[in-house]
Amino acid sequence: MPVRRPIVALASLAALAAVLAACTVAPMSTDAAPSPSAATPTPSAASARVSVSPAGLDQDLRDAAWADDVPRATALVAQGADVNAKDDTQQSAYLVATSEGHLDLLRMTLAHGASVDDKDSWNGTGLIRAAERGHGYIIGALLQAGIDRDHVNRIGYQAIHEAVWFGKDDQDYATTIRALIAGGVEFTRASVRERLTPLQMAEQRGLRGSAKILRAAQDAPRPADPDAALLAAAESGDADAAAIAIRAGADLEVRDRQLQRTPLMHAVMQDRVAVAQLLVAMGADVNALDYRKDTPWLMTGVTGSVAMLDALLPGRPDLSIPNRYGGTSVHPAAERGHVDYIARVVTAGVDLNEVNSLGWTALQEAVLLGDGGPAHQEIVRILVAHGADPGIRDRNGRTALDNARAKGYDAIARILEGATPR
Repeated sequence: MPVRRPIVALASLAALAAVLAACTVAPMSTDAAPSPSAATPTPSAASARVSVSPAGLDQDLRDAAWADDVPRATALVAQGADVNAKDDTQQSAYLVATSEGHLDLLRMTLAHGASVDDKDSWNGTGLIRAAERGHGYIIGALLQAGIDRDHVNRIGYQAIHEAVWFGKDDQDYATTIRALIAGGVEFTRASVRERLTPLQMAEQRGLRGSAKILRAAQDAPRPADPDAALLAAAESGDADAAAIAIRAGADLEVRDRQLQRTPLMHAVMQDRVAVAQLLVAMGADVNALDYRKDTPWLMTGVTGSVAMLDALLPGRPDLSIPNRYGGTSVHPAAERGHVDYIARVVTAGVDLNEVNSLGWTALQEAVLLGDGGPAHQEIVRILVAHGADPGIRDRNGRTALDNARAKGYDAIARILEGATPR
């Protein structure tokens, strides 16, 4: 069903005139708003505009929301823009965040008074909009905010109907459906129009993965010990069992007796990405410390799993928490030769020049604890290219280049010679 989303461009203050520009018409299957068109203002354009009225501020905020310009949106809210203010298509900054999967923006709107049960033009909640698009982390945030879990929209769908009827058999929708189940939604009610339950919808559409998740939730008995069931599911990688345990009341932060590790820690160490995605979506603590003072984030540097790194980032891990040696996740990854992990983590905002308690940066570890081979050569190349300082000296007063030469790592020495100021 087509929806028109106007975009307002304000003229100069001297003119004080508002000009409406026609927006593209995007087809829409259900509650979710259309994706921003090419005409949507860029963050820089939104930032350059000056508003002259509360209505102008609200429109600017919606434009910033479509562009996912969180700093601009935050500044506009500070000036008085309303995160719940809607345009004539019933879009608000809050509702845009839910349909477009803008997690940081959603958090900002919730922190500034978003009406969590607000409805769009299809009488759909943000939960329904996010489910239709497969935004599992948005689903988890909304459930934690107390949104109505089982609201039925104008075409007779709950959020879980939308996730199945308009979804795909991929990891995003799997996380979405599991989060809905873990969050306690009703999942056996038939839709108004098709008279199909979510499981029947999945079977009719041939979505085997979605059907498997729903069938497990429907058939599995309630675990006698939800906490133990969640720990076991995290260890084994059974994301469906994890959702069932959470639904039954399992504590996301329960610890095993031996290692004092949470379910998320077990999922990380075993590289159970689907379980980790569910746990993070539902609010598991990504900064919890185990018996060795490692967090789930720090553990990713040991395992080198890029998929796990990406699963944890939506939980906003504190990248500055040191491991037991005073290093970041980059230190063990550099030592162990995790090239793909290093290539990804350098874009996450970690301090690449952190010196650990042994007196080494990650660059020094790649040299001193590596084997000088192709993997460590590439890690040195990546670290230097992204700002790692080759001039930092260890406790013996040696730079990474000094240590590379001493160990006979000629290839690494050549990389560092090109990077070290003479």
